[in-house]
Amino acid sequence: MAAKDDFGRAGEERAARHLTANGFRILDRNWRCPQGEIDIVAETAGTLVVVEVKSRTSEAFGHPFEAIDKRKAERLWRLAMAWIAVHPEEARRRSLRIDAIALIGADPRTARLEHLEDAL
Repeated sequence: MAAKDDFGRAGEERAARHLTANGFRILDRNWRCPQGEIDIVAETAGTLVVVEVKSRTSEAFGHPFEAIDKRKAERLWRLAMAWIAVHPEEARRRSLRIDAIALIGADPRTARLEHLEDAL
């Protein structure tokens, strides 16, 4: 497996721990469908939250949130709707939002973590 894949997976693990520590309940991780993949699906206070995780060793090529452009945002909304279609009971009576988590640093375990709620 490529080092960048290991780095990204470690970042997603740290993001999931951050969410859990802040009262989120993780419903799904790395959920895939023909349209793509959702990093994390969680629930908090009656809200279904789709979380996009971006891990970078530095900001040399821009902040990780900058990688979530209009095309990526539209894809995340489509993926959220696909997840809901497959999991209607989990989504029932919940609002939906998309969050983004950025990890910036050479080691995902100690990287700076930024959580942007309602990112899109």
